[in-house]
Amino acid sequence: MENWNLNELEVPPHQPKVLDSESEGRAIVINLPAGEQLQEHQVHERAWILVVDGNIELSTAGGESASGGTGLLAIFDPAERHEVRAVEDSRILLVLSPWPGDGHPSQPEEVRERADGE
Repeated sequence: MENWNLNELEVPPHQPKVLDSESEGRAIVINLPAGEQLQEHQVHERAWILVVDGNIELSTAGGESASGGTGLLAIFDPAERHEVRAVEDSRILLVLSPWPGDGHPSQPEEVRERADGE
């Protein structure tokens, strides 16, 4: 068993810390200073975002939004464009599954092509 106290981990801003990375998923802790954001983006995997500390605002390209503090959990589908903004200094846990997702650049080209429907 591996375990972490997410509130006590040393995670400098702009330096996400990968806690674990297996084919089933990847867990990452991110320290996002107040006013900063993860600009609109998408990932190849399903993404779970859990607020460990602080307060964030989430929005999707489709116009959906949510905000909240410690305990807020949001789930994004693969390729769903979204943005994360820190209302105050925030620490979030990001879980991506599976890792890497279909079409991820780290996969061999033939796997990416199948994921793109070619």
